[in-house]
Amino acid sequence: SRGEARARAREALAIVQIADPDSVMSRYPHQLSGGMQQRVVIAMALAKDPALLILDEPTTGLDATVEAEVLDLVSVLQAERETAVLFISHNLGVISKMCDRVGVLYAGRLVEEGPVATVLRDPRHPYTVGLLRCIPRGGVRKDHGRLDTIPGFLPPLGAALSGCVYADRCALADERCRTEPPLIMVEPGHESRCWYHERAPELPRAEAADLDLPAVERGGVPLVELVDLSKVFKQRGHDVHALTEVSAAIWPGETLGLVGESGSGKTTLARTLLGIVASTNGVARLEGTELPSRYRKRSREELRALQIVFQNPDSALNRRHSVQRILLRSLKKLAGVRGSAAEARMQDLIARVRLTERTLTQKPVQLSGGLKQRVAIARAFAGDPKLVVCDEPTSALDVSVQAAILNLLVELQAEKRVAYLFISHDLGVVRYISDRIAVLYLGRVQELGPADVVFDGPHHPYTEALLSAVPTVDGGGRERIKLEGDIPSAASPPSGCVFHTRCPRFLGPICVEQEPPLVEVESGHLMRCHIPIEDLRRLQAKEKATA
Repeated sequence: SRGEARARAREALAIVQIADPDSVMSRYPHQLSGGMQQRVVIAMALAKDPALLILDEPTTGLDATVEAEVLDLVSVLQAERETAVLFISHNLGVISKMCDRVGVLYAGRLVEEGPVATVLRDPRHPYTVGLLRCIPRGGVRKDHGRLDTIPGFLPPLGAALSGCVYADRCALADERCRTEPPLIMVEPGHESRCWYHERAPELPRAEAADLDLPAVERGGVPLVELVDLSKVFKQRGHDVHALTEVSAAIWPGETLGLVGESGSGKTTLARTLLGIVASTNGVARLEGTELPSRYRKRSREELRALQIVFQNPDSALNRRHSVQRILLRSLKKLAGVRGSAAEARMQDLIARVRLTERTLTQKPVQLSGGLKQRVAIARAFAGDPKLVVCDEPTSALDVSVQAAILNLLVELQAEKRVAYLFISHDLGVVRYISDRIAVLYLGRVQELGPADVVFDGPHHPYTEALLSAVPTVDGGGRERIKLEGDIPSAASPPSGCVFHTRCPRFLGPICVEQEPPLVEVESGHLMRCHIPIEDLRRLQAKEKATA
């Protein structure tokens, strides 16, 4: 009956730790946060008390703190209900945290399988080795220690593969690999389909060469400058403060990373800069000249100077048009070229992003995720932009394709001196590609500074919590700092410091009554906190030493 169904629904929502099930049931999915949506999906799956729960990329697209909450929830439910879990993910840090055993799939074959700690620490298949090398970690930066990539592409569906499915991309492969399918046990419980599994850890590297990136000159007029940029939306008679007096600058050839939880204002900042939505107050300037708040009022030069690469190329590319038509249209609209000149520019574009002639005749639906993202990048560069907004450009890609896209963006930056505003929930990726990092919370900049300084600390308490939530492949890292509750509503932000309702270093009345200003706490490092930087440094160093 309807009453019984509602009772079962309440019970399922309570299981996933939703405090007010009736309130959630009365809303539409789009009215819920990403983390709450994922809790509802898990509740639906648990409603019939399954023996096996399949989680297919359950945290892709979620910010670090929400991801950590969802993973904690899954762990608790698994322990309480003794449910087996099949966890599918591109994020090897999440796999390391959540799984007992791991299987590595390639071209429909299980090429390696074994205990998580064993496979991730001592991989014995060349594909697994390649995947682990693609991850930006260990202080790898865009200007030093570039990312490895895996050469070549997956075999087409239905291809007849008589030997090892990975042979065409493997630096260890010989004739035996191409004719005899291997199945070798490395040790009890650890299997690798590789004839030369003992040599796999010493697989020759396919690392991109270091680039000579020119130093960012910050002495003159910034390429892009945001001055007290604010955006207030009207929603059901309420003012929603999506951005509040955001000020920042980006210089030619620089990458500014933008991080924060969902709802912190990252995408609104990008859309306001691009003129997709008009700012309520404040201005955005391009090379010292104020930009019209709406893109329809901007000149062709202003439009071509600021471009974007979206997270999902499927929704950004017209699936009914060929790649050639997509690029030629962009060249016509942005660069104002047609005919043979446009054809020549298009050939140059596809060469820069390493697309083949065959790709031009295909439609986006016929391309892999990595190839579609390369098309999106080529389109963004059609007008020789000065700044490209990269809005989660690699979050839906596996680590090998992600590495290739990041390397491509860095190479284009070195060659064209283009600047990036790089938005991502993946803090490892942000650290790899960014020169400076801005941390947003509830529409306000909480911290801004050089990437190494922001990551190494001392941190703003919110930045500290974000960094502690990131799972790592080796299982190390910081002790998790759990933030209580959800990010407050931008329609009714807290008084004083907007982070005080969740801050693990809450001081007392001063945090409730006074909003701290954004001040330079050390050279080039800005922070918005009542706690002096010397105290933060001492507290965080002490806790790190005892962790």
